[in-house]
Amino acid sequence: MTTQETLRIAYYGDDFTGATDTLATAARAGLRSLLFLGLPTDAQLERAGPLDCLGIAGAARAMSPDEMRAELEPVGRLFARLGAPVTHYKTCSTFDSAPAVGSIGAAIRILRPHTGNPFVPIVGGQPNLRRYCVFGNLFAGAGASMHRLDRHPTMSRHPVTPMHEADLRRHLAAQGLAQVAGIAYPDYEQDNEALDSQLASLLALKPDAVLLDIAHERDLAAAGRLIWQRAQQQNLLAAGPSSVVQALAAHWQTGTEAAPPRIAPATGPVLVLAGSLSPVTAQQVQAASSYRQVALDAARLTGDADYAQRMSAQIGALLAQGRHVLACTAQPGPAPASAVDSRVLAQACGELLARVLKAVPLRRLGIAGGDTSSLAMQALDAWGLSYAAQLAPGVALCRLHSDEAALDGLEIMLKGGQMGGDALFETLLHGTA
Repeated sequence: MTTQETLRIAYYGDDFTGATDTLATAARAGLRSLLFLGLPTDAQLERAGPLDCLGIAGAARAMSPDEMRAELEPVGRLFARLGAPVTHYKTCSTFDSAPAVGSIGAAIRILRPHTGNPFVPIVGGQPNLRRYCVFGNLFAGAGASMHRLDRHPTMSRHPVTPMHEADLRRHLAAQGLAQVAGIAYPDYEQDNEALDSQLASLLALKPDAVLLDIAHERDLAAAGRLIWQRAQQQNLLAAGPSSVVQALAAHWQTGTEAAPPRIAPATGPVLVLAGSLSPVTAQQVQAASSYRQVALDAARLTGDADYAQRMSAQIGALLAQGRHVLACTAQPGPAPASAVDSRVLAQACGELLARVLKAVPLRRLGIAGGDTSSLAMQALDAWGLSYAAQLAPGVALCRLHSDEAALDGLEIMLKGGQMGGDALFETLLHGTA
């Protein structure tokens, strides 16, 4: 059998960290899954074998609408050619985006013509990450507390896409989706016939999209049934975090892995690259006592080639000595060390990482930061990732696929700023076995 015969979901991740979470979600649900690090060639598709879930990791979250069109049009054409019943535009679980940067509205306008179904579901909320969508408003956890998104201590102050609106319908209206209908979580208590009738009435008004509340784990199966039922009639586009795949898996009742695979301790030196520091990542850096920490001056890293080369050599030398290294472009604390363009900094981190790996082959690597992960991975000569194990909710350990022997099989963690507990970097090193 071929992927075209087996494929159920094809997704594009708007950053690499989120894309690996969806990969892990699908794999743990028993779906044959592979994440490509760019548009796959026919030869790579053949090499992957039959897949139920095919992903492409991208960096659209950091792009302008024009850049997104150049990025996503080929993706839409490929997914249409493969005949995926569900095309999933994977967003961050906090929907951080803006009209000019990472616009979810722009992504839907670009991809929708490649599916044709008038139903465009947007799944709000992902309970396993403490994200809840209630009457269209998104809430997210921070530490022990829960916050409406526009009052979240981190997301309301995001340096690139601060979330000033918790009502996702209003947030998406600013990105060009003027008519977003909604199904509220109490509606799932209806029988299937009544819920189907409600959706049909909403679609008769020809909305740009339909926002599906997710307030409880049990809401996922109901949302998944609505999506899959309509996808059987005509291929559709869905948007949202990994809960899109969770919803479909809950409807299919695929189950999950009986016990998460244990992670063995690293067998050699480990490098963690933190390209930017959210408060969560800052706590993880402070707790990483097993690493030699190397501070990177963000401004010099982006503007001084000699400095970047020296720091690459310094990190490589420490790793060659068998030391574990945590390289940070900011010091732990409330403010970044330097005010530089985040995308330029992420690109510089990717170039530094590529130089280090050419000099010192590693078997385990961690990258913290959404944009940093996306652009750093693009700097490597690799074409895919497969799921290995779960480090924490929303954080997967993956295996890299590359035609370059030194990179093939590299274990890699890509971590978003809000993900993982304080001991995450120590767990990456010491494992769970």
